[in-house]
Amino acid sequence: MTSTMTPAQLDRFRAKLLQERADAEGRFAEFGDVMSEVRAARSGASADDEHDPEGPTMTQEWSQRTAVLADARAELADIDHALARIDDGSYGFCSNCGKRITVPRLEARPTAELCIDCARNAR
Repeated sequence: MTSTMTPAQLDRFRAKLLQERADAEGRFAEFGDVMSEVRAARSGASADDEHDPEGPTMTQEWSQRTAVLADARAELADIDHALARIDDGSYGFCSNCGKRITVPRLEARPTAELCIDCARNAR
């Protein structure tokens, strides 16, 4: 399967994906630091936050931060997979039916692996 995109289009998508990767890495690092703070606060012997009526509990904080980290980790994996597809020539083709994924769809969602029809059917 050979890409029907021009080298300039592929370069533009690679640059867009690399920028998204840098943004996701930044969020991952930021929330990793916050997780360290939450972890330290949770392990504090005097922290009885479960009965604090003034705000969220450490458990809530931990759950929210864990979810954000998981999302960032999944986003990084999706971006890396899209970059690998650019390298192997399969970027822009639906992984389900093999049809071309439209450029507007890739502009909106550069990590898309499915054409719009297959994405609709996957819901």
